[in-house]
Amino acid sequence: MDEKRLQKQFDFIREIDKEKQIIRQTYISDASRKEDDAEHAWHLAMMAMLLGEYSNEELSCEKTICMCLVHDLVEVYAGDTYAYDEVGNASKREREVAAADKLFGMLPEDQAAYMRGLWDEFEEAKTPEARFAHTLDKIQPLMLNHETKGLAWKEHGIRASQVYKRNEHTADGSEALWKYSDEHFIKPNIGGALADDRDL
Repeated sequence: MDEKRLQKQFDFIREIDKEKQIIRQTYISDASRKEDDAEHAWHLAMMAMLLGEYSNEELSCEKTICMCLVHDLVEVYAGDTYAYDEVGNASKREREVAAADKLFGMLPEDQAAYMRGLWDEFEEAKTPEARFAHTLDKIQPLMLNHETKGLAWKEHGIRASQVYKRNEHTADGSEALWKYSDEHFIKPNIGGALADDRDL
């Protein structure tokens, strides 16, 4: 057994426990509290396992699940940037790349390359797995916002046009899931939790 390798792996495992402390703006389904990053990643991984049949393209379910679990790990250093925070999003890429360098660099070289590769692939959104993972990453908060009667949208004064702008590429991974989400999670909230400003 290579104890130095194992030590690096456990150091990383302990470090990513901090993902449980990164609170997102999306409420869990009973609206009792906001979800954390680890819960969000778990939810996406489950969605990838269950909904892969709706991908626009053939994909590796295992790879998509791994990508979902890895995609927000950098937020243990970079923090969560709210989807509609224009100021925060301006520096998001720079902060997250620096965080990726630091976090994945903790691992043994082969695993560092694998994990960083998954994260980079997700960010680039050029493969079937990455496009589908992005679709899940977009529709999961839509589902929870609908379940909580648009609570987070109301708190931040989010408008329908903002939601549609954010989701302009959501169909790239799954046209079927985007159509379902639009019909069941967004449109029922327009005029209520979401101001209908699409034609302004």
